[in-house]
Amino acid sequence: MDAKRKESMSIMKKIMIAMVTGILLGVVCLWLRESLTAGGNEGTWKLINRIFFQDITQEKGFYSLGLFYIIQQLFMRGLQLAIVPLVLSSLSLALCSMADPKRLGKIAGKTIGTFVGFYVCGATLAGLFAYFIKSMGWFSVNLPETTTSNVATLEAYNPLTTVINAVPSNVVEVLGSNNSILAVVVVAVILGLSMNALGDKAATIKSLLQNLNDIVQVYMDFLINKVSPIAIFCMLARTFATYGTEYIRPTLTFMIATIFISLALVVTIYPIGIFLLTGLNPFKFAKKIFKVGMFAAATQSSAATLPLNRKTCMEELGCSKEISSFVLPMGMTINMNGTTAMHMVAITFIATAAGINITPTQLITAAFLSICVAMGTPAIPVAGTTLIFVIMSGLGLSSDLCMVAYALVLAISYLPGMAVITLNVVGDAATTVIVSYKENELDKDVYNS
Repeated sequence: MDAKRKESMSIMKKIMIAMVTGILLGVVCLWLRESLTAGGNEGTWKLINRIFFQDITQEKGFYSLGLFYIIQQLFMRGLQLAIVPLVLSSLSLALCSMADPKRLGKIAGKTIGTFVGFYVCGATLAGLFAYFIKSMGWFSVNLPETTTSNVATLEAYNPLTTVINAVPSNVVEVLGSNNSILAVVVVAVILGLSMNALGDKAATIKSLLQNLNDIVQVYMDFLINKVSPIAIFCMLARTFATYGTEYIRPTLTFMIATIFISLALVVTIYPIGIFLLTGLNPFKFAKKIFKVGMFAAATQSSAATLPLNRKTCMEELGCSKEISSFVLPMGMTINMNGTTAMHMVAITFIATAAGINITPTQLITAAFLSICVAMGTPAIPVAGTTLIFVIMSGLGLSSDLCMVAYALVLAISYLPGMAVITLNVVGDAATTVIVSYKENELDKDVYNS
């Protein structure tokens, strides 16, 4: 156990060093960018940008190296490569190992009930906070004149279609895409329950899935332990260097508000929830889950954080392997209450910045829409931010000024997203602790160690 703790601390230190140095370099690059541009040396900055930060997939990136961009993309694509096999193997094996189907129903009910409870608490507190910021006049900004032609949007749809899309009509198509993770969960549930019912007859497919799960774990351990510190350093440095003050200044209040409410919810609703529902010491949970939150903030992907979160829950928080393997993959898919909290702040900001007086009733509607769409959000970066457009459509926020504000939110989504994803993954861990305790599957000695 001591060796595992030292390894976890080593990973945590590497991630923290990468985050601090990446932010420092990014701030220096941001200052250098503004200084060179103001001094008429824009060509020098363009050269630096082409060597290190340029998106080489764009038309203007043809003659660029984009070293930091390449490292960032290789790491994120490498993480996304494991999402579908990780969810499919871990969740199906967890269900297959449960001897009592009735117990599975109890665990699933407690899991979803806890998720929904955190959703409601998060949306309510975030909505109240956003309305307070709006009432103080802090969301009243002068929007810059900018084009909205390249804004990434989604077509408006009834959020209840998430329920229909959860059951796939083509299993091969679903397993070949990271955009239908909820459907992958359904496939994994069907596969796990069917293997459970067949018993020894399904030994071959069970062995295959176990081997696949082992391979994915080795692969993810390599990415997290060896590659992630370098990639996190490059991602943070590039973020600050790429987005200049022309984007940051108009939306600074939105950024600060989103980060503040997300972090405030992390340190309140989860520890309080654990204390009220289990009576356990919430400070133990906060201390041990800290490194998971830091890793999630840096990668901005709940799927990427799943292996580290699972390891922490089992080895440091005392949760059972069976429940951790069930709750965490499900939480990665449907527990996006951080996304809902961000949606509440973003919608209030967009409407107010566009000169629209948003009402408490509209915020309640926004919360309902957000919870519905968040449960089907892919576990990849920026997906939750893009879904803001669905909420806007549901509330009728379609004016040109609304689209300008929406474009700005998308442009600076990375920094608020760091706090949002932390809220998501810590919520998954808190739910795992609560469900394990309720099922008498929590090792209290390990938790309190």
